[in-house]
Amino acid sequence: MSDNSSFDGIRAMWMRGGTSKGGYFLADDLPADPSERDAVLLNIMGSPDPRQIDGLGGGDPLTSKVAVVQKSERPGVDVDYLFLQVFVDQAIVTDTQNCGNILAGVAPFAIERGLLSANDGETSVRIFMENTQQFATAVVQTPEGCINYSGDAKIDGVPGTAAPVSIVFEDTAGSTCGALLPSGNMVDEIDGVRVTLIDNGMPCVILQASDLGVSGGEAPEELEANGALRSQLEEIRLQAGPVMNLGDVTEKSIPKMTLVSAPQAGCISTRTFIPHRCHAAIGVLGAVSVGTACLLPQGPASELANIPNGNPKVLSVEHPTGEFSVVTTLDEVGNPTSSGVLRTSRKLFDGMVFP
Repeated sequence: MSDNSSFDGIRAMWMRGGTSKGGYFLADDLPADPSERDAVLLNIMGSPDPRQIDGLGGGDPLTSKVAVVQKSERPGVDVDYLFLQVFVDQAIVTDTQNCGNILAGVAPFAIERGLLSANDGETSVRIFMENTQQFATAVVQTPEGCINYSGDAKIDGVPGTAAPVSIVFEDTAGSTCGALLPSGNMVDEIDGVRVTLIDNGMPCVILQASDLGVSGGEAPEELEANGALRSQLEEIRLQAGPVMNLGDVTEKSIPKMTLVSAPQAGCISTRTFIPHRCHAAIGVLGAVSVGTACLLPQGPASELANIPNGNPKVLSVEHPTGEFSVVTTLDEVGNPTSSGVLRTSRKLFDGMVFP
């Protein structure tokens, strides 16, 4: 990267991945030093500022995300993907979590940038997720060897339809916390509230909404306006962090806080704080962790869940704007071995950004 890059601009592609949106960069197009890189990304997004008026962020954690992608040197892996969450109103860029929604755009971006060649029909891309040191395989539509973003697949939380992107995660249990249940328990108690501390790709604290004095069916805006609820959730989150091997989580975006309630028609109903704003939907790996909690013999989620028959199991995780289906395969003793999801993505622009 040249010394005058801040004046010349940095090549970037903006994409919607799942129900999130953000900037996709080749690793070589950003500063190698993490502190310099983060400063550049804060300027690009316009943080810290609640409106992000002086940058490309949309004033929401779901639209202030970054994917850094490079060709992988690992055998059997096509690309390496680092996810960075750029805080909206704080000068913080964190790599402490993964993002399965932004992941949905990684394979198309890699093909667009020439990091690998596409097949005629569909192309399978194996991705190393640097944040959690885990692998995922994404299958994208590539008729005549070109990425196609148009199609009939629909996901809740995104208007219209697009080409499907199927993603299968490998060995996600304990990817950040070191164990599926980092405390060793299916149920713990924090400040008198029963919780499940779980990490099957995304560290989450699962709580029954009724234990916090809400129904779990409220709109995100109503829950965000409940100052007492937010304070209680943050107190629990701060105590859960060390128990989940995450240390002091004051300035971290994990663990996510998920309120569960009885489903309307699916497996479980959710309202998720990420960690301080209530998600309009639910994150990909958050849905995987919640779905896994539903399969435990006991806990806040399993007590309310409607579990379908068969193996693999299609777990419909309800959220404020619809549902998210997680396909989980179990081994002979009932432990999850892999989880798959269906996402979509769309290229929004390709050009230069100026930090």
